[in-house]
Amino acid sequence: MIVRRLIAVLGAGSLLAAAGCGGSAPSGAAGDAAGSGDGPVRIGALHPVSGSMAVDGLQMRRGAQLAVEQINESGGIASLGGREVRLATADTQGKPEIGQSEAQRLISGGAVGLIGTYQSSVSSNVSVVAERNEVPFVMDVTASDEIFQHGYRYSFRVQPGSAKISESAAEYLEQVSEKAGKPAERVAVLHEQTDFGTGAADAFEVAAGKLGMEVGPRISYDATTAADFTSQITQVKASGADVLVVAGYYGDSLLIAKAVDAVKPDLDAVWGVSNGAYDQPKFVSDAGELGDRYFSTNYHFDAQNPETRRLRAEYQQRFGAPMRTGAVLSYDAVQAIAAGVEEAGSTDPAAVRDGIARARIAPLTVGNGPVRFGRDGENVNSAAVLMQIQNGRVKQVYPPEKAESDPDYSVAW
Repeated sequence: MIVRRLIAVLGAGSLLAAAGCGGSAPSGAAGDAAGSGDGPVRIGALHPVSGSMAVDGLQMRRGAQLAVEQINESGGIASLGGREVRLATADTQGKPEIGQSEAQRLISGGAVGLIGTYQSSVSSNVSVVAERNEVPFVMDVTASDEIFQHGYRYSFRVQPGSAKISESAAEYLEQVSEKAGKPAERVAVLHEQTDFGTGAADAFEVAAGKLGMEVGPRISYDATTAADFTSQITQVKASGADVLVVAGYYGDSLLIAKAVDAVKPDLDAVWGVSNGAYDQPKFVSDAGELGDRYFSTNYHFDAQNPETRRLRAEYQQRFGAPMRTGAVLSYDAVQAIAAGVEEAGSTDPAAVRDGIARARIAPLTVGNGPVRFGRDGENVNSAAVLMQIQNGRVKQVYPPEKAESDPDYSVAW
């Protein structure tokens, strides 16, 4: 079993399905339900384990469970006499209203903190529930920055936000294309139309414009109904764009890659921004050669970290599939809540919230230091990295200090 080093000493546990009811939990209910004696400390995990996002949702639930098991095997919550942690799970089904009701159920069932949710629209609703009940919510995968503009005290985020990823994507595109002698001048943007895709596209357009790139056409789509992108890629081809930016989920991004292969626009690069496919091993196998040399700027597991490699090897052995970055972020999010409990020496959610704000957690995802939350709940040391599919593998290629190999900006099709 993996040895996990944290700046704070941590603890965690096994799977639990919590019961509960609707409405607001009374003040202190979560801490009381979590038990004031020797009972397990409950952490709620909300992910889409059914519906179109189920593969990622199940990955993230499993990543959270691995964190719980590791912490318990390391001795539990030391400041609470070695109490174990249990994972209380909920299926959001990818629906904001379900995520909201399930968050309330987990809180009413005694969760001292929540993690989740993979989708920004769901996290937006959950953050309201967490704030109303004064229970900390540590977001593992949630790109939208809008949640953090309300001044919420109980919302935290491990991954870099949409603006940070998009700004990095524009900067990396400028630097990599310039170095290759093919400076990006006109960039087409194709994005799914919810808060996630729209926010990523908005931030990229602003950042790229400041760097002198022209953005257009910009095309949005409904990821839940899109079945073919031939017409959109034909429009991109007619525009004469040098680069195509794609901000979408897995299924739609795979369909876009197939349309690019069929239409063959004259592009120098396909550049994922917060993309749910182009840094995934599954995309490499599903897309085959047509995905070769696709780029993606995103959060990512730290491929250079030995502990990350050990965790991913264990996941592969237990579940028979490569561990995706979302699952590693869920692992880190559980560690953050456990660190908050350890720091607080209490299961009172308000005290846990303050403990999370003080904690320093060694991440297994790429960053510029330990996970450390600022006043706005953002991880001040989060960082985006540029990846590229090279010879059937997703590799970190930029910036140089994070790179496993050099970026290849040559035409891929």
